[in-house]
Amino acid sequence: MPTPKVPLDLPPGLTAAVIGSGFGGLAMAIRLQSSGIQTTLFESLPQLGGRAGFFELEGYKFDMGPTVITAPDTLESLFALSGRKMQDYVELLPLSPMYRLFWEDGTRFDYHQDEKNLLAEIKRLSPEDVEGYHRYFNYALEVFKEGYVKLCHVPFQSFWDMAKVAPQLLRLSAQVSVYSKVKSFFKSEKLRQAFSFNSLLIGGNPFRASAIYTLIHPLERAQGVFWAKGGTHVLVNGLGKLFQDLGGTIQLSSPVDEILTKGDQVTGLKLKSGQTKNFSMVVSNADVTNTYTKLLRNTPTAASHGQRLQKKSHSMSLYVLYFGTNKKFPGILHHNVMFGPRYKELLTDIFDRGIVADDFSLYLHAPSVSDPSMAPAGGECFYVLSPVPHLGHGRKDPQKAYDWKGQGAAYGDRIIDYLEKHAMPGLRESIVVREERTPLDFETTLDSYLGAAFSLEPILTQSAFFRVHNRDDRLKGLYFAGAGTHPGAGIPGVVGSAQATASVIFADYSNSESQKKDATSRELRAPAADQWTQSTP
Repeated sequence: MPTPKVPLDLPPGLTAAVIGSGFGGLAMAIRLQSSGIQTTLFESLPQLGGRAGFFELEGYKFDMGPTVITAPDTLESLFALSGRKMQDYVELLPLSPMYRLFWEDGTRFDYHQDEKNLLAEIKRLSPEDVEGYHRYFNYALEVFKEGYVKLCHVPFQSFWDMAKVAPQLLRLSAQVSVYSKVKSFFKSEKLRQAFSFNSLLIGGNPFRASAIYTLIHPLERAQGVFWAKGGTHVLVNGLGKLFQDLGGTIQLSSPVDEILTKGDQVTGLKLKSGQTKNFSMVVSNADVTNTYTKLLRNTPTAASHGQRLQKKSHSMSLYVLYFGTNKKFPGILHHNVMFGPRYKELLTDIFDRGIVADDFSLYLHAPSVSDPSMAPAGGECFYVLSPVPHLGHGRKDPQKAYDWKGQGAAYGDRIIDYLEKHAMPGLRESIVVREERTPLDFETTLDSYLGAAFSLEPILTQSAFFRVHNRDDRLKGLYFAGAGTHPGAGIPGVVGSAQATASVIFADYSNSESQKKDATSRELRAPAADQWTQSTP
């Protein structure tokens, strides 16, 4: 096995368990195994990926979860740890335009990576906003450098960690919302929507997610948006193969029943099969709230933390409809965002009122546009995603409860009607296969608290130090990776969480005093930071 790029002075015989094989869990397992810690990855489902699952119906191939791949350097760094190259495992294809945006009045806007084409689109839609875009990009680029390059991969374990960066974050308007900040630069309401919707891709309401999340725009401009040839699941399986090539062990169909502890020390796991296994450390890529309330249910010190997490604000859930057609639809790109008649009001219904509205805004994924292997000849495969309230709203107030089990198909019918009317004529009669995922599936199959698709909502008071820490404060040997810990959801976020958590683990277990003092050293923290900054247009 090639020597890891980051030499670590760790005691021999360390073992680790990683619960969950989403992108965060896979990245965590790879980092630990690359460092010489013998790691076992446990996945409750029969395939790798967790929310990034996959299925096939009559030749139509469907990725079930993440499809927007950004910041490929974060993925490449996982392979580079052991001297390998990502292209030997998976091929990433750049997408241009990155997105196509639709409004009901027929307006379309192609969201380009390169500045020339993007400015042309802005000028076509609202000439008076070209200068405002330049000012917006300069602001967002500074946020990107401060909030992503410097802080995304840094663990916030103490309030002092937060206090040191708070003045700079406040200077960059972290206390105001994404939409409010975007509004200050653009006069066109359509452009305000175009440059604020990205926070929804990580579970955040643009009207209350911190303006720090404007960093998503320069992040996409820096390197673009990509598609894994053959599907996101090919990337998932490539990461799994890398982990196994490093000597790691994967156990599928192995749901964890309990994290075992003795006093204030984690000792291992108990599987639902009844089998117990001892480990030096456990990293949970599972839902953070369910980790404390379910997996640590017999650990008294975890109870209060679980109760606090249950009271926090959780992200929205999702309704996802997968379908394959026997015809193609010109005008639809790989990634499409369709804005309904209401923007702020609809988001208020979803996040605050907790009601399933009659209207919706949609994300339409059409991978066969870029990769014909995803559908039979002459056809296309799609999934369409509609943000909806998490299940907690309806359980607090039964009048808000939506019968997803009985009405899910009808909700999907409404979406098909909408797509047919506004962008895809003849859609309904062309559908060959169809399947759906509702908030109930997120709660049960994917074990997400309240069916929240992105864990804790990414608001300022639930970010960085105020999010679940990468290392538990009281239980030795318990760590977290994934959407619920710092920095948050999205593929760059959860892969970055593994980097932050790894730095804490290496500091905790290292025999080297210099590594203990420098838990977030440059090489461990952000190996590609300079390249990201330099490659930003």
